[in-house]
Amino acid sequence: MTKRSDLSTERAPSAAVTEFLAEARARAPRTDAGRGRLIFALDATLSRQPTWDLACNLQAAMFDAAAAAGGLAVQLVYYRAHGEARASRWVTDTKGLKQLMTGIACRGGLTQIGRVLDHAVKAAEAAPVAALAFVGDAMEENVDRLCDKAGQLALRNTRAFMFHEGNDPAAAQAFREIARLTGGAYLPFDARAAGELRALLAAVGAWAAGGRPALESAGTSAARRLLADLRP
Repeated sequence: MTKRSDLSTERAPSAAVTEFLAEARARAPRTDAGRGRLIFALDATLSRQPTWDLACNLQAAMFDAAAAAGGLAVQLVYYRAHGEARASRWVTDTKGLKQLMTGIACRGGLTQIGRVLDHAVKAAEAAPVAALAFVGDAMEENVDRLCDKAGQLALRNTRAFMFHEGNDPAAAQAFREIARLTGGAYLPFDARAAGELRALLAAVGAWAAGGRPALESAGTSAARRLLADLRP
C-alpha cells in the first residue's frame, strides 16, 4: 500500500497578500521549470462521499495524458475528520494512488485547505512542483489567510487548479482567488458531466508533465479551454 504521512501544522501567514504580489512582480517571469510533479488534493469530509468514487476513477486520466507528454509524478493529499490530513509518497502510476484512494472513507469535519496549501509550499521548496489540483465543495477558513498561502505558492511557480463541486459561494470566491493568485484555473467538478471532467483532469495532467506545448499539441477542447484560462 502507498505510504501516507501526517501533515504537520505549519507556519502561520508571514505577510500580507499584497507583499507577496509585489515580490512576485519583482521576480523573473514564470518558466516551465518544475514540470512533472503534481499534488492531487482532496476534501474527504463527509459531504464529499457521493462523488468520492468518481474522483478515484477520474484521477487516472491525469496519468494517461501525462504519459503521452513525458511522465508525471503525483502525490495524493487529503483531509477529513477533526484535524486529520495526510499525504502519500510520490508515485508515477495509477495503481498505487487508486489503491490508496479506494481505502479512504470520508468522515465528518471542517475544511483544512490551509494545511494543503502549506504542504504544497513545503513540497515546492524541496523540489519544483508544477501544479496543485484540488477538489472540494466547501471553504470554512479565513479566506485572506488562504490567499496569503496562495501567494507563497505563486512565488514558487506552482499553479493551483481548483475544482469546485457544488455551488457554495464562499468556496467559489476562495477557489477563484487562489487560482488567480497562482496563475492557475477555477474549474467545475460536476458528477453529471463526467466526460468533460475527465478531459479537464487530463488537460491538467498534460500541462503538469509538458507545459503549454503539451496542451497545445493535445488539441482537445478541454486543453484549449485550459489554455484560455491559464495566465501566461
